[in-house]
Amino acid sequence: MTIAEVGNIIEFKDGLQGIVEKVNENSVIVDLTYMENFDALQLEEKTVVNHKRYKIIHK
Repeated sequence: MTIAEVGNIIEFKDGLQGIVEKVNENSVIVDLTYMENFDALQLEEKTVVNHKRYKIIHK
């Protein structure tokens, strides 16, 4: 399992994408405002994603 680093772009949960802001022991905190359709989705700006539940799109 590859763990994301701060600044990486990850994808998770059916295509949601975001920028990693903080790496914790078991998860990352992700800024979702990176997505072009962020406003239309009506999501919170940040979320927590377990290391097992994402893939790194861009380093």
